[in-house]
Amino acid sequence: MTKIGYIVGSISSTSINRTLAEAVVKLAPEGVEFVEIPIKDLPFYSPDYDADFPQEGKDFKAAIEAVDGVLIVTPEYNRSIPGVLKNAIEWSARPYGQMSLSRKPVAVLGGSQGGIATAAAQQHLKAVLSHVDAIVMGQPEGFIQLTPGLIDENREITNEGTKAFLQSYLDTFLGLVARVEKANS
Repeated sequence: MTKIGYIVGSISSTSINRTLAEAVVKLAPEGVEFVEIPIKDLPFYSPDYDADFPQEGKDFKAAIEAVDGVLIVTPEYNRSIPGVLKNAIEWSARPYGQMSLSRKPVAVLGGSQGGIATAAAQQHLKAVLSHVDAIVMGQPEGFIQLTPGLIDENREITNEGTKAFLQSYLDTFLGLVARVEKANS
């Protein structure tokens, strides 16, 4: 069983990126389990915590370490990543030398109502992930324009072209996860 964690880069109760993440999870093939790795309860990171990590930080790091790969589905805030997502990555990388995302396959996806979706945020996020030694999937890139009705109330993707793209995206990511797992065994 392949276990993939997913992180939604928004803590909004009406996040369209949560909707997108839930729709992608429904595309998982047999033998793949998705689990959410929540970020909303993480306090603001400070080096003051390094000597005595709070339970929320320990649980977050353990959740990352327990999965075979991580899918991050994020919005774009002010042409970059949301502060809560950056904060989560800080927690994953601390204390120094204990980076939970190190050598972990990570894919980045995002959606917005605009035409360029989350392109700037994803570029920033990929740079940050590279610094914490994640194995970041480069292609395909997933900039999804979430038009009204694209994902229905059951989290089903209604556009066949978008559904086929996201299935291919997920298959490519799972291929990366399998290659990394094989290389590490």
